[in-house]
Amino acid sequence: MLAQAAGSYRERPVEGALQDHFTCVWVHQLPKPEVQPVVVVPDGCIDLEWIDGALRIAGPDRAPKIERLAAGATVVGFRFRPAAAAAWLGLPASETVDRRIPLEAFWGADARRVAETAGEARDIGARVRAIESALTRRAPSIPAHRPDMHAAFELLATGAPPGKALIPWLAGELALSERTLRRRFDAAFGYGPKTLDRILRFSALPQTPARRLQWLDGWSRDGSRLRRPGPSRARKPPAGGHDAPADRIAAGEPSGAIAALRPLAFPATPDPGRTSRDQGGDATVPPALLFRLAALDT
Repeated sequence: MLAQAAGSYRERPVEGALQDHFTCVWVHQLPKPEVQPVVVVPDGCIDLEWIDGALRIAGPDRAPKIERLAAGATVVGFRFRPAAAAAWLGLPASETVDRRIPLEAFWGADARRVAETAGEARDIGARVRAIESALTRRAPSIPAHRPDMHAAFELLATGAPPGKALIPWLAGELALSERTLRRRFDAAFGYGPKTLDRILRFSALPQTPARRLQWLDGWSRDGSRLRRPGPSRARKPPAGGHDAPADRIAAGEPSGAIAALRPLAFPATPDPGRTSRDQGGDATVPPALLFRLAALDT
């Protein structure tokens, strides 16, 4: 099952000093009945996540990744702004690619204390606030991320002009040599310009499970990892990657810090009043595709 189609997903922008470092905070609540492994698709992002009572860094993925989470699990995530994570972690983003790393590796005992405080929170809203407060206290000591790499991300999100080769165009726009451009991309994003460009193209696809599964199937069949052609021009996704109106939050959802979290663009549970075609297809990953994705994930 595609990760964001399992259970409920909400997000909202971060506040105050964190706005220079993170795009959003999100909460993903999995259904209590046991669920099959979920597939996390590449989105070019690095997240700081609270899960199962511990904090971890979810590095940028190059290929679909399978996650096995407990039924009813709640994941709280803070999504780093493009090129911002390296300054918080003290190492190049390339060292986190395709990895899930305990935050203790970077913060030591402080990471355990923050995770324990969040775990003791009385509800999800209080848990979000606990982590947000810890990040806010740390933010003033974090160096500013490179403005040239932020500009590079914006250029990629817009797309190269027709007929322009991507890397020479980017290098020219940023007044960098191609070698320096690739080195800085590895440090800031975890992979090179062409890979990030393909991932942004994928992120710009319509948010329908059927469409995404079609692309995932193509990647896994030829093993080429994001070499499938994308839209003719990438479109910059919203800060959190989704574009659903806040008024779709159902009555009875958690209040407080989570009240402004927005639902994912496609529904987490089927609407009996709509056909499967209206729903955009089934978000369940076929067993054969799951097997091929597992092979890519090794």
